[in-house]
Amino acid sequence: MNQDVILSEIQFVPVNPRDGLVGFASFVLYQKYYVGSVAVYTRLNGAGYRLVYPAKKVGERNINTFRPIDPVVGRKIEEIVSEKVSEIFVGECNENYDQPTRTI
Repeated sequence: MNQDVILSEIQFVPVNPRDGLVGFASFVLYQKYYVGSVAVYTRLNGAGYRLVYPAKKVGERNINTFRPIDPVVGRKIEEIVSEKVSEIFVGECNENYDQPTRTI
């Protein structure tokens, strides 16, 4: 099986960090499937990000609505989305760093 993962239209919406959650991502997979509401968490060891795919709660059970079943593909998606998230956070840090400090 070809393990090339094609992601496009990667979007990330940051949230106020809470319990490791830093935002939500969406992307188009293989130019055929829109995948949204993917939670982005910091890794427990602080190195990078991990993805949590959406689930539907039915009664007491959580039913996965989407998740990669191939671990290689899952890691590749995580790697690509993590790069985008890092770019956004680094860009925000650089923008904030260039701003003069305000004292109120």
